Amino acid sequence: MGKAGKREYVQVLRLLETFRLAEVEGAIRDALKLGAIGFDAVKHLVLCRIERRPPRLDLDLYPYLPRARVAATSARSYMSLLFGAGQ
Repeated sequence: MGKAGKREYVQVLRLLETFRLAEVEGAIRDALKLGAIGFDAVKHLVLCRIERRPPRLDLDLYPYLPRARVAATSARSYMSLLFGAGQ
């Protein structure tokens, strides 16, 4: 995401100035599950956790939020790294 991505990252880190690490960490985990990685999404999820209310984060209604696509890494990929390091 370039410069904008770095800015979003710093904004998410700054949430730690106000909220506990566990709250921010849980919100980031939830955002990744939803596929939304932007600051607005993470902040919304932190506030929902604190207020104990369900999130209203329908990504179809917020097309400007960046989406994450996180794939699971296969064991074969790790093995190729291990064998490549020994050479």
